[in-house]
Amino acid sequence: MVLVATPIGNLGDLSPRAVAALRDADAVLCEDTRVTGPMLARQGVGTPLVPLHDHNEASATPRLLERLQGGQALALVSDAGTPLVSDPGYRLVRAAIEAGLPVTAIPGPNAALVALTLSGLPPHPFLFHGFLPPKPGPRAAEVARLAGLERAGLRATLILYEAPHRLAETLAALAEGLGAGRPAAVARELTKRFEEVRRGPLGELAAHYAAHAPRGEIVLVVGPAEETVAGEDELDARLRQALASGASLRDAAAVVAAALALPRRQVYARALQLAGPVAGSTT
Repeated sequence: MVLVATPIGNLGDLSPRAVAALRDADAVLCEDTRVTGPMLARQGVGTPLVPLHDHNEASATPRLLERLQGGQALALVSDAGTPLVSDPGYRLVRAAIEAGLPVTAIPGPNAALVALTLSGLPPHPFLFHGFLPPKPGPRAAEVARLAGLERAGLRATLILYEAPHRLAETLAALAEGLGAGRPAAVARELTKRFEEVRRGPLGELAAHYAAHAPRGEIVLVVGPAEETVAGEDELDARLRQALASGASLRDAAAVVAAALALPRRQVYARALQLAGPVAGSTT
């Protein structure tokens, strides 16, 4: 089985290797035949199409594995970009690997990486998150979880996908949960005629798109959290809380060091001071 990256907008980005692989396959597995069919027709490729999407992947996987085990060549594409990146196909690929079947890929367009390189934000490390939950409550909870990871030491540029009709709400949720001043970028219609990358603080971007409804495919890129140094009062308060819960000195120091992104040895030394001479005694 071969995973084939397809254009995210500009059809000129379909590579010759990709065309050859799609032409030589016994079948092309695709999210939507109405999207993949015209693309193949423009290349003169008449390979049969087999729908593979979120609603049928679980039931279709055993049958497709049989075809692979029988020696057929199957190509997997998504509607746009690199397969499996916020698109169907993971179940089938995982099953093929577990069955000992060969899986390869033909690289190509990917909206997340294009947006990252155009954002002007630190390119690495980055965390690709895909789509946030569409409903306000779960979305706010997920943003809070990301904020918690950052408090625990995560320092990475965040990459998210979003539907245009939810963009303003998502930007507002990110501004509230991560800080309105966090630098960010909204990349829209990448590689297409009306490509746009708007950069600015989360709060400003939220206000802009609340007043100007966007169109097209959208990628959000959010800059990493700033390095923060915990004050002595916060360190002491967290250590006392951890020790009061019954944790050992070593465990309390490990938990607090991770939460505040501080060296464990430094936190352990402070924990010894707070616990007093008895805790530090070896007699």
